[in-house]
Amino acid sequence: MDFTKPETVLDLNNIRQALVRMEDSIVFDLIERSQFFSSPSVYEPNKFKIPNFNGSFLDWALLQMERAHSQIRRYEAPDETPFFPNDLLPTILPSINYPKILANYADEINVNDNIKKFYVEEIVPQISCKEGEQQENLGSVSTQDIECLQAISRRIHFGKFVAEAKYQNDKPLYIKLIKEADVDGIEASITNSAVEQKILERLVIKAESYGVDPSLRYSQNPQSKINPQVIAKLYKDWIIPLTKKVEIDYLLRRLEDEDQSQIEKYV
Repeated sequence: MDFTKPETVLDLNNIRQALVRMEDSIVFDLIERSQFFSSPSVYEPNKFKIPNFNGSFLDWALLQMERAHSQIRRYEAPDETPFFPNDLLPTILPSINYPKILANYADEINVNDNIKKFYVEEIVPQISCKEGEQQENLGSVSTQDIECLQAISRRIHFGKFVAEAKYQNDKPLYIKLIKEADVDGIEASITNSAVEQKILERLVIKAESYGVDPSLRYSQNPQSKINPQVIAKLYKDWIIPLTKKVEIDYLLRRLEDEDQSQIEKYV
């Protein structure tokens, strides 16, 4: 997949391979987070007095990370979606003039607030090794949270590329569904239950493999670092549904960026 060549990005086989690789990043990042306590003070608004900032320590750390990464043009890449899009800094490196791949409104499709909410409220309590605080590790906790959030966000927002690829592959179907504002029809067209089940099964296998000391893998007490079912549930309850939301939100507006002659051709 080469973002300077749109045809490689909108190839569904390439997209599937990219999504599978993202699973590895998410599983590894969650395993790394699981070594720390739940550390609720990291997520409590204004727990720490930070000058000229209103929010949690995680929010502040994430903002600083995004501001730094924006200066090395991370958020110019079409597959990156910032949590703080209005607070980025100009890039120091020369900008890359990526060819157009997605519709003009693509950056407006952003569910990062949803991602951060379910991550903090649902995922952290389930993957943390213990409840409570570790004052010496608050910085490490927030740093690993950022890794998890960014990996999950990239995976979910990759739904925009899935949606665009499917739209390009079957314009007659999608133009009809979009014109009729048929949300159920769009959701049915992008859903493959068999593939989703395979994803969940693959995630359990990966979590079992990556989360166990190889020397203990065949012992009676393998001591997995994280419950594989938790990661599968994360995908089932949050990542897959939010990816579908991104795809549907993107497709419902797709005719805003379509040539009128193409619309008339299929209506």
